[in-house]
Amino acid sequence: MRSALQRHKASAALVLSLLAVVLTFTGAADAARQKFAEVVSKPKKHAVLKLGANAKFPSKAIPKVAAAKDADTVGGKTQEELTTACSAESVDLGTWCLMASPYPVPNEEIGKNDFFYATQKCVEEGGYLPTAAQLVGAAKQVKLASTLDDDRLTASIDEDATDGRKDRREMSATLVTTQAGSSAAGSAGVTDGARGDAKTGEPDPTPAPPSPAPESLQYVTVYDNRDRGGFAGSRPVSQPETFRCAFDKAQGQASDEGE
Repeated sequence: MRSALQRHKASAALVLSLLAVVLTFTGAADAARQKFAEVVSKPKKHAVLKLGANAKFPSKAIPKVAAAKDADTVGGKTQEELTTACSAESVDLGTWCLMASPYPVPNEEIGKNDFFYATQKCVEEGGYLPTAAQLVGAAKQVKLASTLDDDRLTASIDEDATDGRKDRREMSATLVTTQAGSSAAGSAGVTDGARGDAKTGEPDPTPAPPSPAPESLQYVTVYDNRDRGGFAGSRPVSQPETFRCAFDKAQGQASDEGE
């Protein structure tokens, strides 16, 4: 009786072994395992993580630790937020930007747009008045003001005949003087009531009127000149003229914190 029972056990073990071999070669074993365990490509509780084609876990399957997440930002800002860029109203010129069109002087301020007005408005906009060199350098990429016979597709020419038609030019930040001597650059004058240093025997200065905008101090104007750029003479700093502002590239959108 005992011998017969042992023979039955041996036979059952042999059958199970053969069945395991068959399941292994036919893939049925994998199907059986998947029935009881979900196979996934990302970590999941109580699931089997599938290896990649290189027999390794894919990098995306490994969760990023807090320190690594912090390393992806600078001061809490992402790379996109820190990327420098020009505004939609300006032209990208590498490390700086230039208004695509001249500054829009309001109707009530037309005639006031002299050198002082232009430099102050550009600062209010967060930029500065460009130099003659910058304007000439940008001529191939920006439609600068130009003469009536220039190409309207690449330059800004006067096409409105309702107020006459004229050649155009633009103000630059480059200054020149038409006279020699210190007075050519203007003067703050001497205010009445100014006194010399009595301890050194310095005499009282003679009162003199200020000259903050001398005719001799002039800004250089530039025109498109068929994308080559050109100089169009100079005008006194008190004379109005078309201008546009330049900007250093600004970082991404400012944070709303503190607003």
